[in-house]
Amino acid sequence: LPLLLKATLLRLASGSYHPFYNGFYYNHIMNDNGNGEDKVDYFNGARLVVETSKDPVYSYNGANVTLPCHYRYEPDLGPKRKIRIKWSKLRDDYTKEQDVMVAIGKTYMAFGDFKGRAHIRQASRHEASLVISDVRLKDDGKYRCEVIDGLEDESDVVDLRLQGIVFPYQPPRGQYRLNFHEAEQVCQDQGAILANFNQLFQAWSEGLDWCNAGWLADGTVQYPIRLPRKPCGGVHLAPGIRSYGPRHRHLHRFDAFCFSSALKGEVFYLDRLAGMTLEEAKQSCQDAGAEIARVGQLYSAWKFLGLDRCNAGWLADGSVRYPIVTPRANCGPAEPGVRSFGFPSKGRFGVFCYRER
Repeated sequence: LPLLLKATLLRLASGSYHPFYNGFYYNHIMNDNGNGEDKVDYFNGARLVVETSKDPVYSYNGANVTLPCHYRYEPDLGPKRKIRIKWSKLRDDYTKEQDVMVAIGKTYMAFGDFKGRAHIRQASRHEASLVISDVRLKDDGKYRCEVIDGLEDESDVVDLRLQGIVFPYQPPRGQYRLNFHEAEQVCQDQGAILANFNQLFQAWSEGLDWCNAGWLADGTVQYPIRLPRKPCGGVHLAPGIRSYGPRHRHLHRFDAFCFSSALKGEVFYLDRLAGMTLEEAKQSCQDAGAEIARVGQLYSAWKFLGLDRCNAGWLADGSVRYPIVTPRANCGPAEPGVRSFGFPSKGRFGVFCYRER
């Protein structure tokens, strides 16, 4: 018996013996010639390659978008094989994945918020593209396309970016009053979500300069500076995104950076000769078949629809603002932007309303 066991072990070590067979020979994954070269013996004799778009795919709120993904074999294995396709949404640091969809042949299942909104497009041989309908703000991010064929498993990542706008937000109570969870809620209340770093960086590159620190979606606190100055990190620091790093999500309090995308509807202005109180303004929007606009909707209308109005109007949070595309006399500073009168406790103004198309 010892001699038989020794002989068996020698056969295993020599590589001339296959431990098991299940359609593939599971043998010598890595070359052991000692020459420093790694050689892979693929289980089915062909290399599986998965490819997605190297450039970001851009979309906007409410649209339909296709995230391209194709796979192939080198060499080609001929007729289409029955493979498994899995799509996942990644965190920016790749530490966690959210299941989006799994498909085998024509059978597929979507998960979570993607139920009823996602399906696999297989319009051509070896296609595994993901179609997302009615895109939502939180769909922005990185997605992994994974193709599984037996023991072969390859994947690639594509970046979905929503066209939108980042705006800083302070509640009526004033500066630095929001913990992380409250910041999430106030952004949602304004038709937006907490911005991520990529969105804040894009806004900074387009000219956003804001000296108050605010929460981002990953729980960090940062702020964008175009013009270095003493109260904003000092005059000797280069322009850029200043970071406080991760903060305690319950105890620490800052402002918020919110992100809103293009609108499905329209924002329009109503006024009366004597102006309106906030309650009268809400009623006027309802009478017009609309609702009083949120801050995120006003910013989106300003950026994407060119809304330009040199008249102050109420918004849903009780603030009074107005959007300027073309700066002119008596309409505030010399650059475009959304001007704010804060949260007046009294006064009579017009109102910005929002109506779905």
